[in-house]
Amino acid sequence: MIHKPAAVAVLPLFTTLFLTFIPGSAMAETLNGADTAWIMTSTVLVLFMTIPGLSLFYAGLVRSKNVLGVLMQCFSITCLVSILWLVCGYSIAFSEGNALFGGFGKAMFAGIGEETLSGTIPESVFALFQMTFAIITPALIVGGFAERIKYPSVLLFTALWLLLVYAPITHWVWGGGWLGEMGVMDFAGGLVVHLTAGTAALVAAIVMGNRKGFPKEPMPPHNMTMCITGAGMLWVGWFGFNGGSALASNGDAGMAMLVTHISAATGAFTWLCAEWIKFGKPSALGAATGMVAGLGTITPASGFVGPAGALVIGFAAGVICFNATMYLKRKLFIDDSLDVFPVHGVGGMLGTLLTAVFASTGIGLFSGQGYLSENITSIPAQLWVQFIGVVAVLVFTAVATWIILMIVKAVCGLRVDEEEEITGLDLVMHNERGYDL
Repeated sequence: MIHKPAAVAVLPLFTTLFLTFIPGSAMAETLNGADTAWIMTSTVLVLFMTIPGLSLFYAGLVRSKNVLGVLMQCFSITCLVSILWLVCGYSIAFSEGNALFGGFGKAMFAGIGEETLSGTIPESVFALFQMTFAIITPALIVGGFAERIKYPSVLLFTALWLLLVYAPITHWVWGGGWLGEMGVMDFAGGLVVHLTAGTAALVAAIVMGNRKGFPKEPMPPHNMTMCITGAGMLWVGWFGFNGGSALASNGDAGMAMLVTHISAATGAFTWLCAEWIKFGKPSALGAATGMVAGLGTITPASGFVGPAGALVIGFAAGVICFNATMYLKRKLFIDDSLDVFPVHGVGGMLGTLLTAVFASTGIGLFSGQGYLSENITSIPAQLWVQFIGVVAVLVFTAVATWIILMIVKAVCGLRVDEEEEITGLDLVMHNERGYDL
């Protein structure tokens, strides 16, 4: 038997250690505990945005006879989407397929085990993090048809919309699809989350028609304390939404959190000032709505822009989304009940386009991180790519949502009748009251 020298025997060990710690080496993609801990924390924060953040925000905005109906819709969507994401939603979005649609190779999370990685984090953590995004997106749409939709219709619509709209568009942008290959920049969901939800809410509001009495009868929020509480939870949770989208515990995540906060604060303050100028008094509702507009608008840009750019984006969100809300309700008389399209849809479009400007490194103090795609070398060229992304997502979502609504209408109907609407969804759909005082 020939004995190897000791140096030769330990050479593989030193080689392994060397490759592990050399950046860019073949073995650099190993589990990173800090990254994993941060994305697990971000996952909790994003789920916190829906349950209880968005739930309380929306429930406070409706009338008291519908408060439980809205809470129940958000809660049920969380459960239903979680199940569908496991069954095939994640696979459609993130498994190999073609430019338009992922495959079913990861249905039921096939192939995802304790040792399976996605970058430097477990794929189980990545899939769960993305699940929370899939949950909040259809929950946002609830604001478009609040106070008049049947509960079974919400469930059927959510199931079809998740699998036919949200998951394919996620694949287009983040899963290796055609928009991602083109170089569209959407860090945390300006297209994938906000534009899809806003567009779907607008289509749903048009198809279902206005609430009885709108716009002649005032329909103020029944509980602004609840609304502001939910809005505060959304603001906190959004740090995980945008910061977690870096998929690492690093400078990108830190900058994303910083610009997120700046845009939210600027959007809120700009909106309340706009109300102050137009109506003589600022409102708590305006401040909360402006905050959400600032958050939604910075979302696609959050990992690409700098603090000064975020200030401009937040200001633009406050001005443009405020006027979009006024125009939609006071000029077009469309009852997008909780302002989903003017806040999330318009904000998502605006932020996606402004990403091309403020991601540049050539605009002095307002420069961003310079993350232009490999194939794009100028602001106008990137702006064109962003515009294509906006148009494609808006048109596809609008058409697909209309078709889905027609299917739901044929299967179980969409809207409660007039007497049930007057009574309120809490009693009609759930035989409960939100308040028994």
